[in-house]
Amino acid sequence: MTSLTHLYRRATGLAERLLPASVLLLVARLGIASIFFLSGRTKVSGLLTITDSAYYLFETDYRLPFLPPHVAAHIATYSEHLFPILLVLGLGTRFAALSILGMTTVIEVFVYPDAWPTHLSWAGLLLPLIAQGGGTFALDRFFGEDNI
Repeated sequence: MTSLTHLYRRATGLAERLLPASVLLLVARLGIASIFFLSGRTKVSGLLTITDSAYYLFETDYRLPFLPPHVAAHIATYSEHLFPILLVLGLGTRFAALSILGMTTVIEVFVYPDAWPTHLSWAGLLLPLIAQGGGTFALDRFFGEDNI
């Protein structure tokens, strides 16, 4: 049994060396950014022209009780482009991650309340970014942001 324990400890030590926090934070940034950026791209044609079908979705499926549909369509679409770009760059990482977590909360509460497993997985990517910042491979480092 001790040889199995020793092998396990060696394997976990290797994993810690190969997967430092900075790499995990980079993967989290790229993973969540891709989800939201690709979602934003489905709502536009060209660079940022919101499509009629996107407006329709905000009038029906995505209707929020506190915003007019056209306003919500613009805010969501522009946010789904801006915040993922910031995350990829690692610029304003904590702010961008917190903003996307806010969007996720709105989606969970008002749009798709039964999709909590998906939204929880998104939160699992966002919370370390909010707590620790973008990591070594983030532009935040050049602006004095203390992070791993």
